[in-house]
Amino acid sequence: MSLRIEIVMLIILAALVTWVPRVLPFLLSSKMSFSPKSQKFLSFLPIAILVALLTQSFISLNDVGRLTVDSLKLIAAIPTLLVSILTKNLMWTVLVGMISMALLRFFVS
Repeated sequence: MSLRIEIVMLIILAALVTWVPRVLPFLLSSKMSFSPKSQKFLSFLPIAILVALLTQSFISLNDVGRLTVDSLKLIAAIPTLLVSILTKNLMWTVLVGMISMALLRFFVS
């Protein structure tokens, strides 16, 4: 195989490895029926996942092992979380987060 074909194959395989674990559970769970308790629990997962992802983006450890907070990201997270909770719409959540961060970087930095 030539180097070009190997690179294309590597890109395709990397895309599959990334795509399959994200899409397969969604496809499988959409065919299943869940009890009302399970449905209620699962309804909170998108918010919980968003909070976990956001938290790790604005709270980190510095060189000496102390927690540090990126205040711009923390401020941008507030309207983002509010939109997420109120709308439960990923598109609006992402848009508000991106716009909030862009405005903060433009006006503050």
